[in-house]
Order: sequence, then structure tokens, then C-alpha cells
Amino acid sequence: MDQEYIEIRGARENNLKDVSLRIPKRKITIFTGVSGSGKSSIVFDTIATEAQRLLNENFSTFIRNFLPRFSQPEADAIENLSMAVVVDQKRMGGGSHSTMGTITDIYSLLRLLYSRIGEPHVGFSNAFSFNDPQGMCPECNGLGQKMGVRSDDFLDLDKSLNEGAVQAPIFSSWEKDSYPASGFFDNDKKLRDYSDEEMELLLHGKDLKYKLQIGSNEMNASYVGVIERFNRSYIKRDIKTLSERTQKAVAPYLTLQPCPLCHGARLSQAALNSKINGRNIAELASMEVGDLIGVVRQIEGPVAAPMVATLTERLGHLVDIGLEYLSLNRETDTLSGGESQRVKIVKHLSSSLVDVMYIFDEPSVGLHPRDVHRMNELLQKLRDKGNTVIVVEHDPDVIKVADHVVDVGPLAGRDGGNIVYEGSFAGLLKADTLTGQHMQESVPIKAAVRKPKGALRIKNAKTNNLQNVSVDIPTGVLTVITGVAGSGKSSLINEEFLRQHPDAVVIDQSAVGTSTRSNPATYTGIMDDVRKAFANANKVSASLFSFNSKGACENCQGLGVIYADLGFLSGVKTPCEICGGKRFKDEVLAYTYNGKTITDVLEMSVQQALRFFEIKEIVKRLQALSDVGLDYLSLGQPLSTLSGGECQRIKLASELHKKGSVYVMDEPTTGLHMSDIGHLLEVMNRLVDAGNSVIVIEHNLHVIKNADWIVDMGPEGGSKGGRVMFEGTPTDLLDAKDSLTGAYLRGA
Repeated sequence: MDQEYIEIRGARENNLKDVSLRIPKRKITIFTGVSGSGKSSIVFDTIATEAQRLLNENFSTFIRNFLPRFSQPEADAIENLSMAVVVDQKRMGGGSHSTMGTITDIYSLLRLLYSRIGEPHVGFSNAFSFNDPQGMCPECNGLGQKMGVRSDDFLDLDKSLNEGAVQAPIFSSWEKDSYPASGFFDNDKKLRDYSDEEMELLLHGKDLKYKLQIGSNEMNASYVGVIERFNRSYIKRDIKTLSERTQKAVAPYLTLQPCPLCHGARLSQAALNSKINGRNIAELASMEVGDLIGVVRQIEGPVAAPMVATLTERLGHLVDIGLEYLSLNRETDTLSGGESQRVKIVKHLSSSLVDVMYIFDEPSVGLHPRDVHRMNELLQKLRDKGNTVIVVEHDPDVIKVADHVVDVGPLAGRDGGNIVYEGSFAGLLKADTLTGQHMQESVPIKAAVRKPKGALRIKNAKTNNLQNVSVDIPTGVLTVITGVAGSGKSSLINEEFLRQHPDAVVIDQSAVGTSTRSNPATYTGIMDDVRKAFANANKVSASLFSFNSKGACENCQGLGVIYADLGFLSGVKTPCEICGGKRFKDEVLAYTYNGKTITDVLEMSVQQALRFFEIKEIVKRLQALSDVGLDYLSLGQPLSTLSGGECQRIKLASELHKKGSVYVMDEPTTGLHMSDIGHLLEVMNRLVDAGNSVIVIEHNLHVIKNADWIVDMGPEGGSKGGRVMFEGTPTDLLDAKDSLTGAYLRGA
């Protein structure tokens, strides 16, 4: 059969310069190029957007009302598209009612299995759903947790009641005095020596009558235990009826605790009593997927056979993709971006649709070099089923499996937007492009490492899978935390380290602003100085040069566009006809600074602005943006259009001026081309040389080779991880026999 192609002619989205392309169907095509070169503009803003828009047009206008709205991409023609499935890195939300089991539909199969062969029989499959009133635990409504009180905070166990052992500051003095006055306790006995019965009475006793002595008179009183009193006064009442001051006072004593009835299993007692081979459904959902497969395979019988076969296949996909350390009851909003993306892939692997266009955004993110081949096998499986696979990627090990490579560049922003190479992987290695040049580059291991100035201790860390880990993180050096996905890197640093050292500066990949009104100039504070410069040059108010204030075009309120809601048709965004998309009033655009209007300045890239401005404060901040590889961003680009990696780097740029701080970065190479990783390392080294301590969670071997100190977690993920496998310099890691990272470093 002749090869078919997706045809794109004259694509002009964002920085694309009239791009025309032929992408082979039913093959793996990988788009590469520096950050900001235009890869995403082709793959997501042109191909994926048009495919989704065309699909939605098949629905009735009523249904289209409920679907996301896609405007037609800027291009002369886009032809031969299939249905698109976009598998991105957006973290999955869903709150506490969404788990890995529910999002992959594996839990639905388990529910069906239990409803058919669980003993005793409970009912239909909804009787095993914690999102259904029939199956949820009535005490916690299927959340598995309830707001509770930490009793330790209320009592001083080394004191007796007479010495003031009940110390809850939110209780009145007569409430505290009621405990020794009740006559139920030995008031001189230290609380530490109380029996279980006495402690139960002190904390949870209720509705016991006693005589309360007031002066020479007696009155009948009702005894209420410390926790019981707190629950009645603050938790069982509607929080809105409490004053703001009281809510603030109560908050420190509240914590989410496992539900007292279901102990965190989320389900009704009837569902928990129904078992297969001696285990209930909650026990299966809490097992790691790698162990669960074996348990499912042991379930026998003709009724169970088809469900067991499907369950085994889907759980096998999770193992194949390197997620065997997760459990089905893991809440989806606790998964990392890379884990979220891999879970989404599992959903599609069991689909029987073919001739689909699968579009991936850096699927290697969060993967240790050991696991990248698993990802490659999945991409090949999807292709071999007869699908077109399109991938945006920087990792050389993923690019190797491409049937077709498209390199976008030559540089970023206005200096990008062209196709600089298309063809085979072998041809890319010989191509004179940034990607071609860096594909075969090998970086030496750092020999001269810095000496630590001190250490920050992590003590007895037990979060998630950490196995009572204690480790020293050296200060004054660049420390890299390594290990396979799920080995405990994030638990060690993002949870335990930050809890024990809360002053650290965290630079992660979360969004920096979703408003169309925030941009690199406002976020980094450059805009304040730019407004002052314009105001001083023209002897007018600085607020005139803000499109959020006096200077805004009155027709579009400074947005630059007008949104027209066309009811059941897609809403239309058109440039404002008064300001022509410039966002400012005409009178503001009459003022200039060195011959440029405020709009001209906002349209400048960081690189152009560096050449234009001489004001020290502005240059310093622009230089920081340039140093982290963002010199292609325009000053006025909405922050809502930035990728996760760009968000992390813009945060880094705005924090660069600090001294003596501890910086924590979570996979900062995400979204970075090989040619930019050197710049990022220069920035990290500059931070360390200025007296800061930098801690980086990272898989990239280029960064690992340049560390002063490495802490390697492992040996595997989940319950087989959570231990420190190695602490030392990169050179020492080469000789570490038990470290997977060491093995890959030796081969790099």
C-alpha cells in the first residue's frame, strides 16, 4: 500500500513561518528542536487543534455547547487527519474521589468481579464503589478520612490534673477545671501513668453526671471528655457559625485522620466483608500493581475467567510502563506529571480503535534512563496497531526509535519557526542543526567537586515508601537526588526535607499564572521599572502605562481582544477594533521611550529588550531570564501559554538574586533541549558560587555528571524502594555496585 501523509501547508500559528510539512501516517514521527522553536505550535496548536475541532463539528450544536471550543488554526491547508488523542503532562486532578483504579477503569472491573463471585454476595457492582451511596462508608462518605483532633496537643503527659495537664488554650478556665472537679480521677497522678480506661474516660467520656461544687453550693453537671468536648464545640457545628478568630484558633488542632469506621478503606462494612480467596476489595486496591497481578491470577472459576483475563492484561500494561510500584487506591492528584502521562497511556493501550493519531508531549519526563526503553516499546505497540504516533521529545534515547524526525529551529522565538531537518534518525546525526550536533555529545564527569560547608539533616523519614531514612544533605554545593521513578526522591525532598527545613526556596513546574493579564514583564517585576522609565521620560503618571489600570483601552479593558459569545456556536475572539490588539489607549501610544511605544516594548523578546534597555535594574532581571534559556520569550506573552519547564525557569529567574538560601528544583531539565542544559547548569553553579545550596531531583545524566554530591534512592520503586543506595561524588557513583543510576552513568 502506498504511504499516506498528513499534509500541512502554510502553517503560521505563533512563530511558525509558513511551514509546509508531510507527516507519514501509521509511523512514529518525533518533533525535536530547542525550547520555543515552534514544535508545540505545529503539533499541538495546529495538528491536534484542527483534528479536535473537526471531530467536534460532527456533534449536534446542543452537544457542542458542552465541549471545549477550538478555533481554526492559522494555516492554508491541513489535510488527511485522523481522530487525535492528546496524551499530555497535565497533572490529573479529580480530588479524593479519583484514584488510579477509577481513572484506568481497572477498579470498575474489580467491582464487577466482587459483585459476581465475592462471598457473602452483596449486590451489584455499585455496592463496591466509594463514589456511590450504596457502597461508600457512611461515616466518611467514601473519603477514607475524617477531620479529627490530635489529642497529644491538648495534654501534657508529664503533669497531673492538679498541675494543669489539660492545656487546650481554646478551652475556658472552668472547662479545664471541670476535669479535676469531676471526682473521676486521681488528681495527683501523672497522665503518663493512666490506664487505657482512665485515658479513654479523660478524652472520650460523655454524659456522665457528677456534683460540681461552686462555693458552698452544689449543682448537677454533665461530664464531657477533652476530645468529645472539642468535637461538640467545634467539629460537629457548622464551621460558618464560628467566628473567624475561633476558626483560626481551632485550625492548628485539626488534622485528617483515617476514618474510625472503615480505617481508610472508604467502603461500607458490607462491601468490606465480601471476600475472594480471603481478601476484600480494599485490600486488593491497596496492593502494589506488581504484587496484585499475582493475586488476581489465582482467582479461578468459569464466571471469573473473562474478568481475570482483562484485569491481568490491564495491570500488565501498568507494569510494562514502569508503574508497578503504584496501587489502585493512589489518588490521581498525588501523581507526578510523568506518572499522570503514563497512566493516560495505559487507558489508550486497551482501546480497540485503530488509525488514531496519538500525540505525546515529552513522554520520557520523570523516567529514569533504565525505563525509557519501556516507553519506546509502548510507542511502537501503538504504531504497530495501525496508529499514527506523533511525539514532541528531547531525549536522544526516545528520538532513536523515530521512523521520521522533524527538527524545528534553527533557534527559538522569532529566530525559530522553520523546519531545519526532516528525514531518518541516521540523517539527523549528520545534520548541521543544534539537535544533530548535540545528539552524540558526551559530557565528562566532574572531577573537581566542591567541599560541603555543613549539612542539613533529614531524620527518620517515613513518608510514603521511605523506610525510616536519615540522610545529610550537604550545604554550599550542588546536590542531585537520583533514582528510578517511585524510588522515593520526591517524598524525601518535596515532603520530608521541606517539612524539616521549611525556609527552602522551591522552584517547581506548577503554573505561574493563568491570567491573560500576567506576562514575563509583570511576573519578574520588570514592568514596574519600564512604567517608571516611560513616566519619567514623558512627565506623566506611571499608571498610564499599565493595561490593567488608567492606560487600558476602554473598549477591550486592556485585553486586546473582544470575546463574542455566539450561544451554541463556538465563541469568537477578535482583535479589538479600537486599539487593534495593542491593549492601550491612543493617547498612551503617543508617548515613547527612546523612540519606542509601550506596546513596542511588550512585543520585544528578552534578547531584544536586553539590547534596548540600559537601566541597571531592568537589565539585571532580563539577564536572569536570558541565563535560564528564556531569551526567546516576548515580554508581553501571557504566562498561561508557558509550558511546565518554562514556568520552572521563569521562577528560577525571579529568584536568582538571593544569597545564602537553599534552593530545591524538581526536574528542571523538563522541556529543555540538549543545547540548553549547559546554560541551566551554569545558572545552578552560579547560585552555588554565590553561597547558596542547590538540591535538584533529576534523571538527566548531563546534570548528574556535574553534581558535587549525589544521593541515589532505590533500589526500585514503591515498597522495593525508599532506601538510600548511595551518597557521594559522581566519580564514586561509577563504582557503586547496587545503584541503577551508577550502571547507566558507566555506560554514558
